[in-house]
Amino acid sequence: MLHQFFGGVHPAEHKDLTEHKATAPMAEAPAQVVIPMTMHVGAPCKPVVAVGDEVKVGTLIGETTGLGAPIHASVSGKVVAVEPRPYGGGGMMMSVVIENDLQDTPDPSIKRRDNVEALTGAEIIEIVKNAGITGMGGAGFPTHVKLSGAVGKVDTVILNGAECEPYITSDHRLMLERGEAVIGGARLIARAVGLKEATIGIELNKPDAIEHLKALVGQAGDVHIEGLKTRYPQGAEKQLIQMITGRQVPPGKLPADVQCVVCNVATAAAVYDAVTEGKPLTRRGVTLTGGAMAEPMNVMAPVGTPVSHLIKMAGGFKADPDRLLYGGPMMGNPIYDLDVPMMKSTNCILALTKDEAAEQDPAQTCIRCGKCVDACPMRLTPLFMRMRVNKRLWSEVEELRVMDCIECGSCNYICPARLPLVQSFRTAKFAIRDEQAKTRAAAEAKKEATNA
Repeated sequence: MLHQFFGGVHPAEHKDLTEHKATAPMAEAPAQVVIPMTMHVGAPCKPVVAVGDEVKVGTLIGETTGLGAPIHASVSGKVVAVEPRPYGGGGMMMSVVIENDLQDTPDPSIKRRDNVEALTGAEIIEIVKNAGITGMGGAGFPTHVKLSGAVGKVDTVILNGAECEPYITSDHRLMLERGEAVIGGARLIARAVGLKEATIGIELNKPDAIEHLKALVGQAGDVHIEGLKTRYPQGAEKQLIQMITGRQVPPGKLPADVQCVVCNVATAAAVYDAVTEGKPLTRRGVTLTGGAMAEPMNVMAPVGTPVSHLIKMAGGFKADPDRLLYGGPMMGNPIYDLDVPMMKSTNCILALTKDEAAEQDPAQTCIRCGKCVDACPMRLTPLFMRMRVNKRLWSEVEELRVMDCIECGSCNYICPARLPLVQSFRTAKFAIRDEQAKTRAAAEAKKEATNA
């Protein structure tokens, strides 16, 4: 029995630009890839290669130094730089630059595994860790950490195939084209956490994917395919859990606290590739779309491919983009430099025209209509939060649970005054974290002074 989550909106989908276009291999491989040493939640990796080293596809080039996931070469060739480069997360990031020899020679360590059925859950998690797999739906949380933390604590595995964000179709195409890997990954994830079943949630605007995966599962019955009424932001972890199980993740808690673990379908396919084929995460499907893109498409690209090269693969721009984003129009982040690379979590490059960006009128005064409250899937009060942000009343904003905001953009979308609500909440979060860091630092300094 399906349930409902709170709030949500129904933005125009715009998926027709690419949903019927199969994921294509790159017609022209990038001459260089720039691979940042952080593409995950946690500490940056430490480069383990030097200029002049020869690498192959899957060669380890970055080791973890704490919470994180190792990073591997996505092309074969020669390392030509290990230095800070422009980074999609903003600013500069230590990166490994590889000159592509265009051979795609696999690393000798990549070997098909014949004993998959004999693997224990712990062994599967270790393979996932060594393969450098992270959440591929946007957050980039190290998958092995999520799975190891779920062992013995969860009774439900959910795969996110909702792909609720407008324009993006890379997961849709993955489910159609590599459904066996998605189903196989779901089974491996369930085994890894000690369960025998998994559920895949897919929005009803993808009926072909729903029917295809159901046919693949057949009579096995261990992977359940649930069609979900289309509604944004259904793909967010907490909302998907509530929709499928009826359980509500409490503020400040994680899915494991309600006995659930959630992974993206692309993450599941990467797990399947790692466990069965021995392949680390080095490439992924990306949707190149938007009204300013000349030839919208889905493409399979090596991690580290410059955005400029991806745009070239889509025929360049047919009109000057008003906005260029990593991701979709609701939660995407601006691309400020065409030389920045795509990363493990990059599922879309979106080039919007001025009409699509729909700035409309300048921000007006809040009329307290309450539409933002109705739309908020986290049951927050955006209008009151913004009032306090404007007055820099950080403690009061925190009391209103701004840290629970998932920055889905539903309040921005529905606001008739066009107020930049999410942007103000990001400002508040930064200020609150900054104050918390200063408080911790002061406490540590006082403790050291006392012990001196």
